[in-house]
Amino acid sequence: MKIAFIGAGNMAGAMIHGIIRNNVVSPKEVTVSAHSVESPRLISLKEELGINITGDNREAADGKDVIVLAVKPVMYETVIQEIRSQVSPETIIISVAPGKSLAWLQENFRKDVRIVRTMPNTPAMVGEGMTGFCVNANITSEDMDKVKAILNAFGVARMVPENLMDAVVGASGSSPAFVFMLIEAMGDACVKAGIKREDAYTFVAQAVLGSAKMVLETGKHPAELKDMVCSPGGTTIEGVMALEAAGFRSAIQEAIEVTIDKCKRV
Repeated sequence: MKIAFIGAGNMAGAMIHGIIRNNVVSPKEVTVSAHSVESPRLISLKEELGINITGDNREAADGKDVIVLAVKPVMYETVIQEIRSQVSPETIIISVAPGKSLAWLQENFRKDVRIVRTMPNTPAMVGEGMTGFCVNANITSEDMDKVKAILNAFGVARMVPENLMDAVVGASGSSPAFVFMLIEAMGDACVKAGIKREDAYTFVAQAVLGSAKMVLETGKHPAELKDMVCSPGGTTIEGVMALEAAGFRSAIQEAIEVTIDKCKRV
């Protein structure tokens, strides 16, 4: 399976590392393009992974089984126009841009194309990504096997109806930023209490990691897990009540809602 990545940013890098690390394809089957073959990012990927690189998007796309469009959404129309003639009816196109619908992508290719719309997130950089995806009617069951192998190589992938893709942005696409803010704020409070900053972030980040694993692995409702920490008259319930008083839940919910609303307007 020959794969081209148009764009060499952080998300493309995370995906490439994952598919090579998990032996989905060999480095020689991966070609990555950027605005210049002299791009430091391209050169770094080639030296580290042994992939093929080019400064020509058309060259990257030519003859590939899968093409991943990993450029900024504003560049999609230009890039699609560039590579349109290199895309065959059997080529699988994977989009990673929020707000670009399957219909919009199909229209811009101006022919029947096999399209997968995805919303990955930055934890893919450490192999713990969460990717929501949907597909158009041209994707076959064989294509689906390839798509799942690629997307699961850098985390977990779940197929959803296209009308939920904007919600996926709120659920997992943007939410790592909110978690990082939580970790930073908790770390600051620990520093104030006398813990060294590097230790504070370790304590807090590991607590977040462990808490997330408990949700995923125990199958218990988050509220039940919260209650397990809150002893009657104890320290944790004091903190929980302070968060409630400060509007913690409503602030998080609003952040998710405005993220989704913004995505719908992209």
